[in-house]
Order: sequence, then C-alpha cells, then structure tokens
Amino acid sequence: MVALVIAEHDNASLKAVTLNTVTAAAQCGGDVHILVAGSNCGAVAEAAAKVAGVTKVLVADAPQFADGLAENVAEQVLAVAGNYSHILAPASAHGKNVLPRVAAKLDVAQISEITKVDAPDTFERPIYAGNAIATVQSTDSVKVITVRGTGFDAAASEGGSAAVETVAAVADSGKSSFVGREVAKSDRPELTGAKVVVSGGRGMGSGDNFKILEPLADKLGAAMGASRAAVDAGYVPNDWQVGQTGKIVAPQLYIAVGISGAIQHLAGMKDSKTIVAINKDPEAPIFSVADYALVGDLFEVVPQLVEALG
Repeated sequence: MVALVIAEHDNASLKAVTLNTVTAAAQCGGDVHILVAGSNCGAVAEAAAKVAGVTKVLVADAPQFADGLAENVAEQVLAVAGNYSHILAPASAHGKNVLPRVAAKLDVAQISEITKVDAPDTFERPIYAGNAIATVQSTDSVKVITVRGTGFDAAASEGGSAAVETVAAVADSGKSSFVGREVAKSDRPELTGAKVVVSGGRGMGSGDNFKILEPLADKLGAAMGASRAAVDAGYVPNDWQVGQTGKIVAPQLYIAVGISGAIQHLAGMKDSKTIVAINKDPEAPIFSVADYALVGDLFEVVPQLVEALG
C-alpha cells in the first residue's frame, strides 16, 4: 500500500496542516508520497522532501496551478491516482474543494474529516457536532480521505530525505478562473495553528469590548477567536469563528470568555488540551468541558487575569 497526501501550500511554504495529514497517511500503512501541485513551487517541494516519513515527493509545476483551482488540482491528482491505495488531504477549504471531485471521478465514497485510523480500511470520524464518533469501514479499492488536523500530531518537518520527482502537469481545464482573493492580515498567530487561543462570545456585549481581550492575548501570544453568536452579531470578522461551521482548533490552551458553550461551538474546540472558561452563569454549558472554571463578570475577571500575568 502507498498513500498520497495532497500538499496544501501557497507556492512558497508548506502549510502546517499537511504535516498532520502525513501522520494520518503513515498510520494507513505503507509508504507515504506527497503531491505538490503549484507554480514556481520548488521551495515547497524541498520542504515536503524533508518531512519525516515521506519517501517520495511528486511535483507538478505549471502556471495553471498557481492559484490552487480545484478543477485543475483534482485532474492532477487523478493523473497519478492509479498508483495509490489511499489519497488524503487536509479537511480545509482547499481539501474539501478538491477531494470530492477526485472521489466522484474514481466512483468511490469519500471518507470525511477522520480523526483516527483504526486499520487501513477503517477510520473514525465525528458526527452530530462531535457528540458521537462513527467508525467507518471502506471496501473501495482507493480510499479518498479528508483529515481533521486536530486529530493527529504533526509529522516532524525535518529529518526526511524523500526523492523529488517531476510529473507531467495536466492541461488547464478551462472550467474556472481566478478572480481575486481577500486575505485577512494579523500580527497574531493563525487561528487554527496557534498554541493558545483567546475567544469571546455574545457575553462580550459589543465589538469594542473585544479590545478587553487583546492585552490577555498579547501576554499569552495567542490568536483571537469568537463564537458564532459574536460573529453573527457583527462584533468580529467571520474568520475568527470557532465551531462546527467555523474553524476547528485544538490548542494547548483555550480561553473562552463570555461564551455560553452551544454544542456547535464545543464541536470546534473541545479537543483543546486545557480549557479555561470565564462566564457569570455557573450553569453555562461551557463549564462541562472546561478544566478551569471562573464564575464572574468578565469585565472584572479579565483585567485581573492580565494583571496577575504581569
């Protein structure tokens, strides 16, 4: 058996979630190869070749892959798919865009957002907002899988010495074209990769009140997040949303401030290593998953916490 991981990258660097996907691929048994489809992506291929556990890197370098259009990347995956028993990608927006196309063309059932590999043909994935875990067994000849990065440790980014092989790039499908991209810029860590996350909820009361959380995030070097209620209320941007319909995070420390703990929010953060919840309602559902509970007015507790951190 040989597994193929679809690298997620920006043509300059390999995205961290690819390393988690490599770990999942290795647990499927056999060798692990990485496909890098991009434009002027030599640096990405070099980084992929250094990933521990990877035995080969396939590189398709052509202008039609510059913007990661799903139609083109999927065709490139299909061009090499015949050599693989497993095809995996991160369960990110990109992976969710590419792999369903691959699965459909291969006429197999995609296995989505796995969090554990029980056997080469058997996987676990959360359902019902993470309240149940489904064990799924596939009899398809090729397993097409998206991987929830928070379910697997990242493979070491150094230590590997995989062979790099150039493969023929497929032609531009002509089915779509890149129009533009709006990128949110921040000096803080990226939310899904941060070791510490400070999130606010509806209890913050307004967007201006989120500034109360900034000194705490600064002290901890944390990313800023929010519940869907806070996002829907217009307090903060959409890309801050943590939860079932937002971003899935599993940092070393998650601090939930003024978040009641709706099931959809818990689905996005309950795998965090340590959870601290601050809420004035002692019956708030967030306390059911919290390791440390602070019952009190967040407008008093948060400044005191910042002061205590020095």
